[in-house]
Amino acid sequence: MDYTTIPSADSIARTVAALEARNVHVHVVATKEEALAKIQELIPQGKDVMSGGSTTLDQIGYTDFLKSEAHPWHNVKDAIVAETDPVAQTALRVKSILSEYFLGSVHAIVQTGEVVIASATGSQIAPYAFSSPHIVWVAGAQKIVPTLQDAFDRIQNYVFPLEDARMKKTGAQGSVIGMMLVFERLILPHRTMDLVLVNEPLGF
Repeated sequence: MDYTTIPSADSIARTVAALEARNVHVHVVATKEEALAKIQELIPQGKDVMSGGSTTLDQIGYTDFLKSEAHPWHNVKDAIVAETDPVAQTALRVKSILSEYFLGSVHAIVQTGEVVIASATGSQIAPYAFSSPHIVWVAGAQKIVPTLQDAFDRIQNYVFPLEDARMKKTGAQGSVIGMMLVFERLILPHRTMDLVLVNEPLGF
């Protein structure tokens, strides 16, 4: 299966409808520049924001935007990086999973509405699954697959080898699939999930 091609407009429309039925608010945009602009619309001024490591967020310019300090939010990740005391830094990392807004990407989106995320350490799993009240995902539409089994295949046969190679280039030993989260639907009324679906290939 080709995991890099943007699907047809009909496939995207069916996927969006399935996600909306599972209480995910989908925002379809054409470019990575529009994706960054949409994020700025979605997050109110003064909110705490935290993000997981994400090639997609890097590619749309979100990571550099945070570093520029030109945003109106409280960047929790900056506070973690700036803290030099290991004990205090660990405490901030624990607190970060409660951030009002948690941003990241996903690894596969099923046409029937399920979303699958793989993680080595699970650092983004808790916020996605429960602890952060507002989740914002950004993903290229090439991550849409027909079935849940195709989602698992995409992660194991395509995403993982690329992430493993990326990690090794940084001097690390590589990566592992430590755990996966299968999102089925959002049922808690106090939480929101937004997916910015970009009509161009982004991330793995």
